[in-house]
Amino acid sequence: MAAATWRYRGDPEAERPAALVRFANGRLRRPESLRFTVYRNRNAAHPQKRHRRILVSETERLCYVGHNFGSEVMKCNSLCRYFVGVLDKNSGQMEVYNAEIFNMQPLLSDNLIPDDTKDYQTKSYREKMDLCIEAFGTSKQKRALSSRRMNAVGSDIVSTAVTKAAANVIDAKGVTALMQDMAQDEVQNISAFLPPCHEDADRPEQVYRFEDILSPVEYEALRVPAATLASVTAEELAKRVEERSHCSFVLEELRFLPTDERSRDHKARCLWFLDTLIRFSHQKVIKKKHPMGPECPHIISKKLMKNFTSLTYNNGSIQNLISTSMKAKITAYVIALALHINNFQTDLTVLQNDMKLSESRILDIARALRLRVTKAKGMPGLEDDQNHKLGTLSLPLPTQKAPEGQRKRKKMS
Repeated sequence: MAAATWRYRGDPEAERPAALVRFANGRLRRPESLRFTVYRNRNAAHPQKRHRRILVSETERLCYVGHNFGSEVMKCNSLCRYFVGVLDKNSGQMEVYNAEIFNMQPLLSDNLIPDDTKDYQTKSYREKMDLCIEAFGTSKQKRALSSRRMNAVGSDIVSTAVTKAAANVIDAKGVTALMQDMAQDEVQNISAFLPPCHEDADRPEQVYRFEDILSPVEYEALRVPAATLASVTAEELAKRVEERSHCSFVLEELRFLPTDERSRDHKARCLWFLDTLIRFSHQKVIKKKHPMGPECPHIISKKLMKNFTSLTYNNGSIQNLISTSMKAKITAYVIALALHINNFQTDLTVLQNDMKLSESRILDIARALRLRVTKAKGMPGLEDDQNHKLGTLSLPLPTQKAPEGQRKRKKMS
């Protein structure tokens, strides 16, 4: 606490009590360098206002203000009296003056009138903290504040530029053309996950070649696990239908296995791999080394993990995830394989139910595969009352069309 020397802004002959000041935000390093100015109320005749004083001091960085009235007044002034003694070193005599204590608060505004602090009170917590950092913050905090403000300005500039550019594009191309471009992007996003398409093929079986779905080595590895399907009896099939041990598509096709041994073995291998693909698509995160069980050949497990999962990081470890885009890819390969099984016409609704997809999703993928989609009644025993969608691969291939209804664009991953 220190005594203040001041000069009055007002009547030079007015009563001059001494002042003791203390600073709310800490101690001053050089208090002797400060000078104070006191303001008194002009209404000297009013008994309550004539003693009101405002004490002001200004440093290089901040302005301080203290009051002897209002909510900031110190209660000690009303509980006791204070005096300041000034010693004359030459005469050895001391003069005693009445004194008041002023609590000096930093004023973060150029306006020293207390009634005008309402603007400060309406500021947000972040704005008040920024003012405190400007006044009392370290160099690091001030640099961070400046950087944040510059980034905010930069974001506003970028946002304005993007909005202006978007408006220019809309004016130049029109809304209809932009919607068509967006729909075409949807088709292209799906097309990135399709089996290789040979548009110049002269037969349907050459459009999506079987060896692009299953290589000769992978096809050979299916001989052992598919043998149980090739040799299934009517009683065993009825039990499997009751237990739903396979998907509906496979259970239905097992009813019509060829009698020829070679053709029967080929279809059994295709059905086994198709059933494995569908069951694999129902998983989300692959946590096991052999996700499809020990009966699945190693080369097939490796194919599933490599071609139909995405790598992701979780808690510092790498995991295999079946993302939305990977499920779309599995669906495309399932449809392509089903076409080879069913002479290039397949029931999309059955596959949709097996893969737990929406109708719009599987139809988008089917159209991206260049299939012609028609309506037909379901196969015997498979929801005959429901209108099924049939997908047919025929030449010449139809041109790619945008998804129906111009649905909202979704990311594939």
